[in-house]
Amino acid sequence: MKTFNKLFTAAVLISALFLVSFVQDDDTWMVPEKYKTMENPTENSSRNMKIGKMLYSKHCKSCHGNQGLGDGPKAASLDTYPGDFSSEEFQSQSDGELYYKTTFGRDEMPAYENTISSDEDRWLIVHYMRTFAGE
Repeated sequence: MKTFNKLFTAAVLISALFLVSFVQDDDTWMVPEKYKTMENPTENSSRNMKIGKMLYSKHCKSCHGNQGLGDGPKAASLDTYPGDFSSEEFQSQSDGELYYKTTFGRDEMPAYENTISSDEDRWLIVHYMRTFAGE
């Protein structure tokens, strides 16, 4: 019986360690390496910034708010905080990381790959999100 208890305890511990190794921190958003190094191919011009602002207003503002503070009218109904685009943590991400997150989404953040089908338009939103730095 002692041998069985030891084996059972060992099996439980091994199983627990195995499961823990697959649990990901909920706050960690895994972005593939190829996106981390992508550079925004669109020009940061006043015309493109206006387009980015218009697209942000149409698709993002309801959750992320006018100033990107995560305080849009839909934010209160979300299970997770949409994030603060003016934060150093947000702004330290590469353009490619922001493009990836906007394109593919996760959890409550919708994927905009089909809704905003133009790659260029999603890149223009990334330019506009940069305007929230330090607000």
